[in-house]
Amino acid sequence: MVPVIILSGPTAVGKTELALQLAIRLGGEIISADSRQLYRGLDIGTAKPSAAERAEVPHHFIDLLEPDQPFNAGLFQKQARALITGLLEKGKAVIVCGGTGLYIRALLQGMIPLDTDMSEERGQLAAELQTRGVEALYHELERVDPLSAKRIEPADARRITRALEVFRATGKTFSYWLSQPQTPAPFSYKYFALNRPREELYDRINRRVDKMLATGLVEEVKALVARGFATENALNTVGYKEVMAYLKEELSYEEMAERIKRNTRRYAKRQMTWLRKEPDIIWLEADGDDPAGEILRHAGPASP
Repeated sequence: MVPVIILSGPTAVGKTELALQLAIRLGGEIISADSRQLYRGLDIGTAKPSAAERAEVPHHFIDLLEPDQPFNAGLFQKQARALITGLLEKGKAVIVCGGTGLYIRALLQGMIPLDTDMSEERGQLAAELQTRGVEALYHELERVDPLSAKRIEPADARRITRALEVFRATGKTFSYWLSQPQTPAPFSYKYFALNRPREELYDRINRRVDKMLATGLVEEVKALVARGFATENALNTVGYKEVMAYLKEELSYEEMAERIKRNTRRYAKRQMTWLRKEPDIIWLEADGDDPAGEILRHAGPASP
């Protein structure tokens, strides 16, 4: 039995296609480690696997929640570990695929104590976001947790409020918890990351954004707004927040498209920075002769 295969890399590098190839070859199932694909209705902007792909290979942690339902890395750790253990007991191969580095780190290394109730802090911060604004909350984060502030974009309300939520609920900073040894994964795994030359990756990002817009990203956001989800954190992310600005007539269509491309490229750069700091990663070139075969050749004795 091959170990659990962890597959990450920057956005648009080709993770989804490779995970599908692996799952088909192994008769396995895919666990999405993407914090936005959890949400129903966020389809085009998150590049979710298609209905046909999901019919061919079982996928988990996709379309699990409504956009106003909270989720975090600690919950992912708890639920994904339980699911993986169950799949392995059935003799299934498991491929964990996604670009949310914190989810993967939580899965493999452990995370913030799961029994800490943060609902009160979450509600308070949601109210403060409306009254004080994201800039004031970011400045607060800079004061109490400068290490986390350096990793988070000043306009990323979701991650800013999450870091403050942890600090207020536990009395310790988010960066402190990230630095603590936690409970290692209860299964063997191999951790792979895909890469491409920068210009090639950026070209793929630009073309992906063009395709998203051509296939209805603006209409997708309009539908979410019509359902009452205009202010949810899930929509304050790359691709969605720029369309929201366009719908409010704060950006032209061309400005919106270029800003999505620029912000996606910046996000990819942050993902690469994160991955380079993670231990035990095996790097692969996405445009190599047979990256799926290379992964399977590596998938021998795994990290405990």
